[in-house]
Amino acid sequence: MKHNTPSQPNRGWILAAIMVTMALAAMDGTIVATAIPQIVGDLGGFSLFSWLFSIYLLIQTITIPIYGKLADIYGRKPILIFGIIVFLLGSATCAGAWNMVSLIGFRGLQAIGAGAIMATVNTIAADIYTLEERAKIQGYLSSVWGVSAILGPTIGGALADYASWRWIFLINIPVAIGAIIMISMFLQENKPIKQAKIDWLGALALLLTGAFIMFGLMQGGQSWDWISYETLIFAVISVFLILATMKIEARAESPILPRWVWRKRVLVGANLATIGMGCLTMGPSMFLPVFAQSVIGVGAITAGFILASMSITWPLSSALSGKLYLRIGFRNTALCGISIVIIAIVAFLFIPYPGSVATLVALQLFMGAGFGLISTPLMVGVQSTVDWGQRGVVTGASMFSRYFGQSLGAAIFAAVFNSVLLDKLTEAPANLQNALPKVNEVVEVLQSSHHDPTVQTYLQHAFFDSTHTVYIGLVTVGLLTLIVLVLTPKHFAKIDKF
Repeated sequence: MKHNTPSQPNRGWILAAIMVTMALAAMDGTIVATAIPQIVGDLGGFSLFSWLFSIYLLIQTITIPIYGKLADIYGRKPILIFGIIVFLLGSATCAGAWNMVSLIGFRGLQAIGAGAIMATVNTIAADIYTLEERAKIQGYLSSVWGVSAILGPTIGGALADYASWRWIFLINIPVAIGAIIMISMFLQENKPIKQAKIDWLGALALLLTGAFIMFGLMQGGQSWDWISYETLIFAVISVFLILATMKIEARAESPILPRWVWRKRVLVGANLATIGMGCLTMGPSMFLPVFAQSVIGVGAITAGFILASMSITWPLSSALSGKLYLRIGFRNTALCGISIVIIAIVAFLFIPYPGSVATLVALQLFMGAGFGLISTPLMVGVQSTVDWGQRGVVTGASMFSRYFGQSLGAAIFAAVFNSVLLDKLTEAPANLQNALPKVNEVVEVLQSSHHDPTVQTYLQHAFFDSTHTVYIGLVTVGLLTLIVLVLTPKHFAKIDKF
């Protein structure tokens, strides 16, 4: 099979193109977060809004390894251009959504394109740059996430406040068109001749299993009680689907996630910790902007700045983590990171009602520093355990773990939040019972100044308590991640046999 070489011309333009393309997928989650109150106010369906994140993350996660194999068969260029086109179509249809269900469906279409983008941009960078150059190039690509995390909430908040939330999707269209033109003009690649087989049955099994687990987690505490026969049935079916998926993958000639990835202690520990990290990132991303707007009473732009502040320290600590893990090792550096994250989460629990912008920003900065010390050492660490021929597999498994963790976190914390908020509304004083809105309408009422001040105050306290319960869940996940890292081998020794 012929490979592209680092001598390919126009590498600078290609790098710019894939950075712009990556920004499309990277920015989309954060730009939506700060516009949630306006979206819910327009379309309704507050209890469903977390699916805007869940469906996007779930579909993107499942499709990444599939697109990776398709890129080996058909080349990176056609798969990437296909992904951008699908993402463009998804953005256009999201802008025209007429209710929350339709918006969730169109977000799923966006995610199909995002999976292709995330699966190919890092591969293209590896194709056109030498091993010595890739560390610097990965730094450029990583900076896209930091910049997107800052610009996304800011742009999303500005559009929500001064235009319409629909523009957060429409602005993707000219950017996507520009990326397609640049990639078409500058990226040259030889058509691959390797005919790898795609494990379609395994991909379908992963999709069905993930979708079922996500749905059950979203409905638990709402459609049925957590301690109930329904929960037991859900757990049994989930275990059956997981075992069936593992069996299908074990029999596959070319499985999406090879079994050896989950048999080595160092890879299992790193991937489980990455799942935990992904889960932890979703608590602030989903609820902090809404908390700031609904409880503290700030505007969408300020709420976006609060969320974005975490991305200032994240890339900085990621860049500095190299010196640290060369001294104390990958595992110990990640342990430092998770300890910092846990401290930041616990500190949130001691914020007095209603909280302040300065306090939230400080905690986000602290938390970002911790995440930077987890993400980079774990990724570089697992990559260092294998030879070139297996590096794509372990990198894909790490990406899968991170996104799966985010999907899991979105489902779990939404279920926790909605369950606590529902209890607060049910337990309200008798004189407020008839005046309180349904769960779906809470944010809409809090965003309005035309309701009874007593009702407003009670809802703000209920929202405050519900968010704190989410952070108690974050502490639990953080401690579990800490335990996983403690049990992970200290030295990431190279794996010689599979």
